[in-house]
Amino acid sequence: MTEEQTESYLYKLEAELEEGRLLTVVVLAKSDERAFSTAENNILRHTISPPHIKQLSLVEKKPIGRQGVGYVIETSHFG
Repeated sequence: MTEEQTESYLYKLEAELEEGRLLTVVVLAKSDERAFSTAENNILRHTISPPHIKQLSLVEKKPIGRQGVGYVIETSHFG
C-alpha cells in the first residue's frame, strides 16, 4: 500500500529536553515514523537554537476520519 492510500492520523508527542523542559507537539502524519520526523522538524523550527532532545515519546494517536478529533493539553496551573 502506498503512502497516498493510507489513512492520516493526528499524533500527540512529548519531547523531553536535556535542560528539563517538556514540549508537547501535535502533528498530522500517515505513519509513526513520519510523525516522529515531523515533530523533530517542528521543534527545530520552534526554537532559536537547536535543543538537545533527551526523549521523544508518542502519547496518543487518533485517526482523522471523523469530525471532532482533538487533544486537550494541560500547559500550566493557575492558583
